[in-house]
Amino acid sequence: MTKKASLLMVLICCVGYSYAQRDEIVQEGEIGLSIGAAHYFGDLNNQSAFKRPKPSVGLFFRKQFGGYVALRVSGHYASLGYTDQLSKIEFQQRRNLSFNTDIWEMSLQGDFNFFQFIPGDPLYPFTPYITLGVGTFNYDPYAFLNGQKYFLRTLGTEGQGTAAYPDRKPYSNQAFCFPLGMGVKYNLSKNINLAFEVSYRFTNTDYLDDVSSTYAGDIVFPTPAPGKESVAYLLQDRSYETGPRIGIGGKQRGFSEQKDQYLFAELAISISFSSYKCANPR
Repeated sequence: MTKKASLLMVLICCVGYSYAQRDEIVQEGEIGLSIGAAHYFGDLNNQSAFKRPKPSVGLFFRKQFGGYVALRVSGHYASLGYTDQLSKIEFQQRRNLSFNTDIWEMSLQGDFNFFQFIPGDPLYPFTPYITLGVGTFNYDPYAFLNGQKYFLRTLGTEGQGTAAYPDRKPYSNQAFCFPLGMGVKYNLSKNINLAFEVSYRFTNTDYLDDVSSTYAGDIVFPTPAPGKESVAYLLQDRSYETGPRIGIGGKQRGFSEQKDQYLFAELAISISFSSYKCANPR
């Protein structure tokens, strides 16, 4: 009986010691790298189709506040682009516009775990989470004409900055984004974590693709003599490549009531940083 009692006491002490050790380890945060795909949604992709993913890469630092809540600072580079030729809508195929842009983004996000997450603890190695925040990004849409790259913002393709359209100001190449997403993460080893996240970026710009409202028309882009067409004239209405021109002044070119968006789907690997609490005196 004495042996059984002694064995039970040893077991209790071992379990208590392991919990005390766990309590002394505090996760401070993580630093990591993410890589994956980005996708654009807007006037050229208004059906939310996933037909033209492009690469994305990011760096982040996450400050942990307990096992459930964290604050994340991240930087991203991504490439976005789309073309009307991917659409099944006849108007878009005739419109025949396209764009590409590089995205440079900085964001601040709150991460909220569904379960307690403690790297190095076999009881808490996994959790789904949600994330939301605010950020800012730089963009500058461009298109190709006869193999030559042209930035669209300075061309005023919808009459921006002209006397004919005083309400259409040149748009900025800086905008705000509002990330909202969810993911899962798993602790591979004591200090290494793996995560997969999908996060949507709502923005406050409708010119990510250089398409927003109506065609400027002849008042801004008069029909030139053959061979005298300017780059702006050729890029503001490319329907001439698919048939008769449709770019009449005032005719719908985009949909200004809805802002453009983009999405990241990424795999991330991170290193955890921990500190130690002093054990309570007993």
